[in-house]
Amino acid sequence: MKTKTLALLLAGGVFALPLTTVAKTVKVDIPVVEKELAVDNAGTMQAMWTFGGTIPGPLVRVKQGDVVDFTLTNLKSNKQSHSMDFHAARVDVLDEFAPVSPGQSKDFQFRADYPGVFIYHCGAEAMSEHIARGMYGVIIVDPKEGYSEDYPKPDREYVIVQGDLFKDGTTPNDITQNVGKAANLINGKIFHYDPVHDQNASLALESKPGERVRFYFVNAQINDSVAFHPIAGIWDRVWDNGNPKNVSYGMQTYDVAPAHAVTLDLISPADRPTNNALVDHQMKNALTGAITVLMNHSEADPESGRGSNLIIRE
Repeated sequence: MKTKTLALLLAGGVFALPLTTVAKTVKVDIPVVEKELAVDNAGTMQAMWTFGGTIPGPLVRVKQGDVVDFTLTNLKSNKQSHSMDFHAARVDVLDEFAPVSPGQSKDFQFRADYPGVFIYHCGAEAMSEHIARGMYGVIIVDPKEGYSEDYPKPDREYVIVQGDLFKDGTTPNDITQNVGKAANLINGKIFHYDPVHDQNASLALESKPGERVRFYFVNAQINDSVAFHPIAGIWDRVWDNGNPKNVSYGMQTYDVAPAHAVTLDLISPADRPTNNALVDHQMKNALTGAITVLMNHSEADPESGRGSNLIIRE
């Protein structure tokens, strides 16, 4: 996290949802940083545009009914205008979501009325280029009712964001048409958590056998849907848009449209160690980066998937 405010935001309210909550105002400050980032596990660098210097940007987590007091700062060193589009907000696209020039800031507020998991992204022209260069992140709005029989408390939680990677130098028009797409990113890197398909991958997601693991999955691709499937497992429950009222049970594959999100629970066998591969079952995407390994074993890191470790970063 790049600011103390965001670090405190992530650290608080993640471990449990109380049965009742009191609405509050949550201050969120995110700078735009244009920089080179490693886009694979080998350290290949590419010029990207980011929220907070990372892909995805900082995780924002609030409770239903909270007011988000947001500030976007476009650093003076940047070359492009940028904006913020929170899919969890109901505001004015011509006002709150207007572009911000380098060296300028924009403040606005919105109330998080609907529970769920939502993408946020840059909406400046050309929007497809800004998103494809990494300008997206996640806001989780926890339900005001807290956990319930239909929305049980998980043992661990992970955020997974699937995005595009285009060849460096691809024009905005070609990006819009999906011309020049080279690979798929998972939380900013090709095969980020997949040591099976990438010998340079040093990370995987972890849980203990039998744990309920909750995934907040966001499709940040500009054109392609995702057929999200847990190889060697079944989604115990899926909540479309992350809303506890939109529940499905025992799903093998769930279709996630561009700029959409879902919450999914996976429970591994409790009697032995196992592994799952979480894939986009559109093979053109899976085999170009969109595979995540979940290792279920007794020595799983107790910090992984808890507290501020919902997005696993180096």
